[in-house]
Amino acid sequence: MMKARLLERPQRGWLQILPRGLAALESGAEVDGTYLEQFEEYLDFKKIGSGGNGTPPEGANAGPGIQRTPEELLDSGYQQHKEGLASEVLARVKNCSPAFFEQLVIDVLVAMGYGGSRADAGRAVGRSGDGGIDGIIKEDRLGLDAVYVQAKRWEASVGRPVVQAFAGSLEGHRARKGILITTSDFSSEARDYVGRIEKRIVLLNGKELADLMIEHGVGVTDVRTYTLKRLDSDYFEEE
Repeated sequence: MMKARLLERPQRGWLQILPRGLAALESGAEVDGTYLEQFEEYLDFKKIGSGGNGTPPEGANAGPGIQRTPEELLDSGYQQHKEGLASEVLARVKNCSPAFFEQLVIDVLVAMGYGGSRADAGRAVGRSGDGGIDGIIKEDRLGLDAVYVQAKRWEASVGRPVVQAFAGSLEGHRARKGILITTSDFSSEARDYVGRIEKRIVLLNGKELADLMIEHGVGVTDVRTYTLKRLDSDYFEEE
């Protein structure tokens, strides 16, 4: 039910019912898998868990008589956990406020190493009259160049007209580089367009954003760490 946004866990040991959960209670419906399939977030979670094509992820079930090493089991379990976490992170991002989302995007870029510290690396704009720009971030610590950011917390696919308008906004700021981020995805026409223009525009969809948040520790926290060791054969070499 958390994957379908009926419940959320605001902190460890707590569960909070969300508007969808309240609606389910009031309707008296049986909340089962069929009921949850009306929600896009739950369908996305099922798609991730099935490898995106309705079949179990590679290596999820090795089958009878096939033995996998502990390392292979750890790798498989880690990938399944990461995919589920990415789905959960993206669901939370889609439900945050537009202002928070704009700042989140800057936080991710700073965590990736743009501009140094959060205090001086980037600033969120996101105000009326910003010319289609939601944030500005320094490309390096010295601020030799700036990267302009637009963040769209959308459900629908972002098409070429939106990307083309963003390119026009860069022109208005005499900027050469931009990052357009959405919680949904981009159409093939939009991706084709950025490959044919002179300006450097990077497109990041919701899945890529969630993966970057996990990789750089934004909106997630470490639970436990495993160090996988192997035998050091060199140590046992005798003269």
